[in-house]
Amino acid sequence: MEALHYELKQLVRRNRDGSYATRYDRERILDIIADQLVGMGFRNMQAISLKPKHVEALVTRWKTEELTAGTIKNRMTHLRWWAEKIAKQNVIARANAHYGIPRRQYVTNVSRARELTAADLTKVTDPYTQRSLELQAAFGLRREESIKIIPQWADGGDRLFLQASWTKGGREREIPIRTAEQRAVLEAAKALAGAGSLIPREMKFIGQLNRFKDQCAKAGISHVHGHRHHYAQARYQSLTGWACPAKGGPTARQLTFEQRVIDRAARLTLSEELGHGRGQVTAVYLGR
Repeated sequence: MEALHYELKQLVRRNRDGSYATRYDRERILDIIADQLVGMGFRNMQAISLKPKHVEALVTRWKTEELTAGTIKNRMTHLRWWAEKIAKQNVIARANAHYGIPRRQYVTNVSRARELTAADLTKVTDPYTQRSLELQAAFGLRREESIKIIPQWADGGDRLFLQASWTKGGREREIPIRTAEQRAVLEAAKALAGAGSLIPREMKFIGQLNRFKDQCAKAGISHVHGHRHHYAQARYQSLTGWACPAKGGPTARQLTFEQRVIDRAARLTLSEELGHGRGQVTAVYLGR
């Protein structure tokens, strides 16, 4: 193993900021970056060696590979984390625009929802992954939340409670339990997990996360975040009485004043249920 690979792994493991999933992704991406730097001829690098020329070379490579703006932006975030931890923040420009990285397009009014089907679940052999997928679809949970959740603790009768340690950004939240389907999904998760989480007792989070990914890949289930989109779109329709723009419903300009009031209230409700701090973020799920 090159010194750079080893030192970056140690850097991530010494600095435990962020969730398990964030740290896992950070280590994985920095390992890719180390591979690419070595492959481009930057040998005998150490973590402290990061310079502007390395950043420029990486961005040029990523553009040549035609990676999406979102993927490049994500890698830049991990590069900046690396630079910050070695106290060399100035080797990377503050704005991605400096490198000609286009802005990420979040809102397209094209639905990114994915419906979880019974056929999907029959292809998944791990019962813990099955229950996590069902919770994602029924309550709009993120992947990490659906794995870390302790169903018995989370069951508040008429609502699902999420602990800060399970959620992105450490924001506690609650989601109403409104339907018989939601109740059935939660009861099935409780029956499997007992007093624990949806991580088998003999495993840690990273191990179950990897199993989850492997199970979904083998079952042909891609873009599991789409289950969250599907929840948001169905919930919006139940709150407003009409489909969201991403599902072919009216855009903001087509709504009456009274409908706009309802639309805003629905988006704020969804923002809270999805665990976002700003109502505007719901446009990613619903369209404008």
